[in-house]
Amino acid sequence: MAHPDSLVIDIAGDASVQMTIQEMSTAVQYELPIKIFILNNQYMGMVRQWQQLLHGNRLSHSYTEALPDFVKLAEAYGGVGLQVTKPADLDGAIKEMIAIKRPVLFDCRVAALENCFPMIPSGKAHNEMLLPEEATDDATAIAFAGGKALV
Repeated sequence: MAHPDSLVIDIAGDASVQMTIQEMSTAVQYELPIKIFILNNQYMGMVRQWQQLLHGNRLSHSYTEALPDFVKLAEAYGGVGLQVTKPADLDGAIKEMIAIKRPVLFDCRVAALENCFPMIPSGKAHNEMLLPEEATDDATAIAFAGGKALV
């Protein structure tokens, strides 16, 4: 609202959008042309990633089979919904999203088990972040043992 002529794109996961979807109503009510770009992997992505990398891949309650149809949900709020499932369609759909002068919910389907890096383990500093090549069971075990290997 402070910068009505600026392009505003929120990049979020599907679980994050589920927790804040009521804000789509605010965007529609005040005619805010924000774009909500969903990286939809059907998981609580960061929760699943932590479970995979830091807890021996013991997954619990992080997968969601019962997601809404985000295109229909956007339309139900009075916004515009777009969905892309193929990488070849992404560039054109992003251009379309940007051209629309109304709130947009963009459902971008991504690989379910792809991880997001860098990642900072709980209780660690920014200089202790994990990068993809460091995110192995051994590396994360050492990171949580304060730099000493667990036996």
